Amino acid sequence: MFPQSNSRHSGSSHLPQQLKFTTSDSCDRIKDEFQLLQAQYHSLKLECDKLASEKSEMQRHYVMYYEMSYGLNIEMHKQAEIVKRLNGICAQVLPYLSQEHQQQVLGAIERAKQVTAPELNSIIRVC
Repeated sequence: MFPQSNSRHSGSSHLPQQLKFTTSDSCDRIKDEFQLLQAQYHSLKLECDKLASEKSEMQRHYVMYYEMSYGLNIEMHKQAEIVKRLNGICAQVLPYLSQEHQQQVLGAIERAKQVTAPELNSIIRVC
């Protein structure tokens, strides 16, 4: 009976030392995992901040483009109204011109209707 209790005693004294090693090892692994998770969290937080900044910049660009588009749309409607009124004026004045001048004006009006965007750009650059 003594040998069993002695072996039991030696086993039990060995067991706490083994548990200490396992506990310490587990704590180290937990610490390492925690540090890894902290590093991942930090990396994700930086990425999230960067994306939030990019989102804000994109929204700013969207608003700017929307305002430009709205302004161009308004300008296009104004130009269309000007064209309509000038057409009306030309139609009212045309009968009072001589036949020769009427032909010149009608030719100029037709030419004006066929102006292309590159021609407009070159005219704008000259002015």
